[in-house]
Amino acid sequence: MKNLLSMEYLTNDDVMAILERAREFENGAEPKLNRSYYVANLFFEPSTRTKTSFEMAERKVGCTVIPFEAGFSSILKGETLYDTVKTLEMIGLDAVVIRAKEEEYYNELLEGINLSIINAGDGTGQHPSQSLLDLYTIYKEFGRFEGLTVTIVGDIAHSRVAKSNAIALRRLGVNVKFLCPPEWAGDFEAQHSWNGLLEESDVIMLLRIQHERHDVHFSKENYHQQYGLTIEREKQMKDHAIIMHPAPVNRDVEIASELVECKRSRIFHQIRNGVFIRMAILETILKGR
Repeated sequence: MKNLLSMEYLTNDDVMAILERAREFENGAEPKLNRSYYVANLFFEPSTRTKTSFEMAERKVGCTVIPFEAGFSSILKGETLYDTVKTLEMIGLDAVVIRAKEEEYYNELLEGINLSIINAGDGTGQHPSQSLLDLYTIYKEFGRFEGLTVTIVGDIAHSRVAKSNAIALRRLGVNVKFLCPPEWAGDFEAQHSWNGLLEESDVIMLLRIQHERHDVHFSKENYHQQYGLTIEREKQMKDHAIIMHPAPVNRDVEIASELVECKRSRIFHQIRNGVFIRMAILETILKGR
């Protein structure tokens, strides 16, 4: 396993091995890398959680993190992503973590590049490390996947989180449902009202409204009333059901502000879990080189 590009390329065994290793890290296990590795984080879209989480994970497994500022890179001078990554390889890097606006940007790097590539988000395509931390959060909560119902709510068509999780959860035996406005369903079959979903779901997974990917203005208040997780809707959830959100959260749009840190919420737990998952990803990838 030299690269992590898409959940499509991971088997269930691959997923479970990463989840188990993340649990070992959470319980205090030491990393098993045989040397120091050099890693850079190439983020061409804004990020707080993913970028910082990867940087923390890299340091915790013993990597040397080489600073890279996208806003000052030669890509602004017209250099291709391939040439940038090849340059970093020649300098001596072992791996790069990349977030880019283009879907499947990594395809141009698969021939001729010998360092490892970890996809931290490609446009509206995939976000495998987020999916893995979501899976870890669910697994910690329920101890299984088979037979659970997860409802993903929001901007489905533009969400790499929804796409990654749909692939992984279904393969693991989860009943995945979608709720969104009709124009945001994309290629997914989705419901357009909450009817029955709250009573059936073990997990309500809310998605950020991606304002930067929309041309048309919409009413935040109307969205919250129709599709948001309101206080009234939270009361209809199963007793054991949990709330998730990849963040950043638009409070009082996708979710009532009072629910962000309620007893059911695992939103900030997901962020913490992301460090352990990314430690497991890095160790797996770098040991596989």
